[in-house]
Amino acid sequence: MKPGGAEAGGVRLDAGALASAHAASLYRLALSLTRDPAAADDLVQETLLRALERGASYRGDAPVEAWLRRILHNLAADRFRRQRRELLVGEVEERWRDDAYTVDAAAVVERAEMREELEDALVRLPFPYRSAVVLHDVEGWTVKEVAEAAGIGLAAAKQRLRRGRMMLVSALAQAAERRQALRGVPLACWEARRRISEYLDGELPVREARLVERHLETCPTCPPLYAALVGTREALGALRDPDSVVPPDLAERIARRARQ
Repeated sequence: MKPGGAEAGGVRLDAGALASAHAASLYRLALSLTRDPAAADDLVQETLLRALERGASYRGDAPVEAWLRRILHNLAADRFRRQRRELLVGEVEERWRDDAYTVDAAAVVERAEMREELEDALVRLPFPYRSAVVLHDVEGWTVKEVAEAAGIGLAAAKQRLRRGRMMLVSALAQAAERRQALRGVPLACWEARRRISEYLDGELPVREARLVERHLETCPTCPPLYAALVGTREALGALRDPDSVVPPDLAERIARRARQ
């Protein structure tokens, strides 16, 4: 590879040119898929690096943008593949096959119209189905483009879109039920949970700490999670051995490296 670029099937890929021309659109795609600015930034950087490392796989027979989208989509899929999601495809489809299954449409639409609620429901979908819904219904891609980005056939892409939309409605319906059960509880569960680590370390401002405490007093699901965090942290602290010493040869190697 030449400095700052790569030869790809006779097409020259330049790092600076790739970033300048495609970083913004890739970031928008990554943010749509992850709903997390930090994760989106990481994905864009990783995508551009992967493109330069594997430049030989690009033959110039398709737009560079489409090739980069495919790389980013695959990286995002790898990142989310092992994450557990509340909604399981089989369970949701079984519900929709049941003639007795329905939802409160007004409650679902009300939740969908609130950005925070809609994003919360989206991130609980398994990635392949979330990406199909986001790319088609948010970004305006055709089903063919979704299929190409995911490396699947047209029929499979249509199935992912159908299932993804079903799961999203079910997720929004569940959210409405949860919100009803948590009416009057300060902070949404995630808002409280993402502050728990700082709360444990005494680093939250007083006002936020009080909100977390009030949430823990009234929420039916968060107190066990908090208790588990406290217990796990205490168990980790017990691993520290106050009598342990650095082996002499290791200490010497560290000192030698420091002098160098």
